[in-house]
Amino acid sequence: MFKDLDPELLDKIQLYAIEFGIALIKVVLILIIGRLVIRYLMKAVHKVFVKSKIEPSLEHFLNNFIRFVLYISLILIIAQTLDIKIAALLGVLGAAGLAIGLALQGSLSNFAGGILILTFKPFKVDSIINAQGFVGVVEKIDILHTHVRTFDNQLVIMPNGSLANSNITNMNAKETRRVDMAVGVAYGSDIAKVRQVILDTLKKDERIKEDPAPVVRFSNFGDSSLDLSVRCWSNTDDLWPVYWENMEALNNAFNANDIEVPFPQRDIHMRTN
Repeated sequence: MFKDLDPELLDKIQLYAIEFGIALIKVVLILIIGRLVIRYLMKAVHKVFVKSKIEPSLEHFLNNFIRFVLYISLILIIAQTLDIKIAALLGVLGAAGLAIGLALQGSLSNFAGGILILTFKPFKVDSIINAQGFVGVVEKIDILHTHVRTFDNQLVIMPNGSLANSNITNMNAKETRRVDMAVGVAYGSDIAKVRQVILDTLKKDERIKEDPAPVVRFSNFGDSSLDLSVRCWSNTDDLWPVYWENMEALNNAFNANDIEVPFPQRDIHMRTN
C-alpha cells in the first residue's frame, strides 16, 4: 500500500509518526512523573496539616484546592510539551473565571468567610454561640455555611460571609463563667444577715469557685424590695445548673431564716371630707 506513495510524502509521514511517538512518550512520562510528584507533595501537605492541627473541614478543602492547582499545572506543562498556545488558553480560562466570579459573588463571600472562620477559629464544633439572633450549639462548619442547633432543637444554617463580618459571642470559649443572680428582700430586712445567709448557702455548693470568691452587693432600692446582686464563678458547663439550683436553695434558706421575699404592694389612703 505504501509502495505507491511518493517517497517524499512517505518520509514526511514517517517523520511525523516519529515526532508524534516522541511527543506521546514525553506526555506519558510527564504524566507518570507528575502524578508521582503530586502524590508525594500531597502526603507532605497532609503531614503539615496534621502538625498544625487545622480544622478537618479546612484541611479537606485545602487538600482538594492544592490537588486541583497541581493538576492544572501538570496539564499546562503537557500542553506546552504539545506546543499548544498556553496564553490563549489562559485568556479563555481567565475570562470564564471572571464571569463565574461575578455570578457567584454571594457564594464567594461565604467562601472567604468560611476560610477566615476555619483559620482563625472564633468558634468550633460543639461551641455554644450567640450569632445572627440565635443561640445554639455549632454542629458543623463547612466552607460556605455554619450549622447551629438551637436549644429548642431547630437547625439554623448561617452563611459564613455574614458570620465573619458580625459580632459573635462564644459562650463556652473559656473554662469558667460568672454566675449572676438577682435577689430581692423586703424593706426592713437586715442586709448584713441576708448577705451572710446567701454566702453560707453558696458555700455548700462545691461547684462554685472559692477564687474568685462569691460576692453579694446591695444594688438597688426597688419598688417593693431591696435588691442585691449575687456573683460567683463556676465551670462553664456548670453555669446553668449552679444558677437554677442555688436560686431554689436561696429561697429555702430565706424561709428557714425568716427573711421575707417581697411582692408588689400598694398603700391606699382613704380621705373623707
